[in-house]
Amino acid sequence: MAIDQVRAYFKQYGMEERIQEFDTSSATVELAAAALHCEPQRIAKTLSFLADGQALLIVAAGDVKIDNSKYKAQFKTKAKMLSAQQAETLIGHAVGGVCPFAVKEGVKVYLDQSLKRFATVYPACGSANSAIELTIPELEKYSGFAAWVDVCKAQNPA
Repeated sequence: MAIDQVRAYFKQYGMEERIQEFDTSSATVELAAAALHCEPQRIAKTLSFLADGQALLIVAAGDVKIDNSKYKAQFKTKAKMLSAQQAETLIGHAVGGVCPFAVKEGVKVYLDQSLKRFATVYPACGSANSAIELTIPELEKYSGFAAWVDVCKAQNPA
């Protein structure tokens, strides 16, 4: 299981005990927020895309959506999300548990600016019922991110 790979990944840093597993699903932002008793925007959702034949991940706050024009300006291609089967094959994690940890070789991880407003966020850990609380510097370190990007828009702009 992918959570075992993520647990092994964090074990090398002595952090595997920080992974939280739930009796209920945390596969969506809303379910994860309920399981963690936190605001939905603090869920660091990991979205998987295909760009120029390569899988890439964008980790973003739970209250934002991809802005297609910003995405195209950043990656020079239209935003095309991976199917559930592609995500598992190309990333190494099933939808609901996709995270930026212990991913397959060659998968680039990008962090969206929407995360910077929080001291800590909760990304998944490879399963549809797991998460870990990380500071933004920890997320940077353990995700092995390629760059910060600005490719999202608020779901409910004021």
